[in-house]
Amino acid sequence: MPIVLFFVLLVLIFVAVLVVTRPTREEAALGKRLAGFDREFTGEQRADSDILKREVYSSHPVLNAILQRMKGASDINTFIKQADLRWTVGQMLVASLLLLIVGALAGRFLLHSMVMAVLFGALAAATPLCALYLKRKARLRRFSALLPDAIDLLGRALRAGHAVTAAIEMVGREIADPVGSEFRRVFEEQNFGLPLREALLNLAKRVPVEDLQFLVTAMLVQKETGGNLAEVLDKAGMVIRERSRLLGQLRIYTAQGRMTGWVLGLLPFIVFTGMNLISPSYTHTMLDDPTGRMWVWIGLGLMAIGVWLIRRIVDIKV
Repeated sequence: MPIVLFFVLLVLIFVAVLVVTRPTREEAALGKRLAGFDREFTGEQRADSDILKREVYSSHPVLNAILQRMKGASDINTFIKQADLRWTVGQMLVASLLLLIVGALAGRFLLHSMVMAVLFGALAAATPLCALYLKRKARLRRFSALLPDAIDLLGRALRAGHAVTAAIEMVGREIADPVGSEFRRVFEEQNFGLPLREALLNLAKRVPVEDLQFLVTAMLVQKETGGNLAEVLDKAGMVIRERSRLLGQLRIYTAQGRMTGWVLGLLPFIVFTGMNLISPSYTHTMLDDPTGRMWVWIGLGLMAIGVWLIRRIVDIKV
């Protein structure tokens, strides 16, 4: 029975993906027109003329073609790059799908409840996305911590007589990752012919850190209007350091509130799982009775609202 349920869910999910990602009539017509233009070239000419770098969302051709049509695949791919992971979008979705099935089967056959099957499946499926979010958040936080040192090095290099591109190369060589790797990429893009303005804008898109947006804006404004860039960098570095110090103090002051949110959010699930493992029949009345299931969903909704309110309270903008 579990094996049959597994394959049924697998087939239904893939059918749903194919239906959702099916091209519209306009997209199909456009594809035919582009295919007509493409047939004018020989196979050798197409191989030589296609020099654009294409995003690959999966190593499997069929899955990659499906993901290319999905609108959210590019957003997940952007998150993976910002987290500096070697994953692909296909690996993320396949892992989520497998964890969804395993969690649903565990909730159904261990706790004997469809409600727990849905809940466990959703939580298990969200595990890869949560891991990606935490990895991305840690990398961006480290970038923000190292950015003031990079700004100081830029200012010192400019005072020593180096050009802006040479100063950027120096930052990429001397500052630790992830700041060093991102500035090395800026230097390489500019070195291969991309204008410095475009390279800096690409940096701002790759790394969504507010302090970096401020730095890039200051450098571009100075490039357009003129002035002493080293002095601009000194002031930008001072502002970013003070802002980072204030954010650190706010994190200390709001640590208790964040810990309260984690405890209030996770404790009911831990207690419920432990009680079911000790006495499996203890919660059957609540899960089998329609009124009990209704109150379970109401409780989950109230918990979600409480966690959201706690996050709004402790998330202080600077």
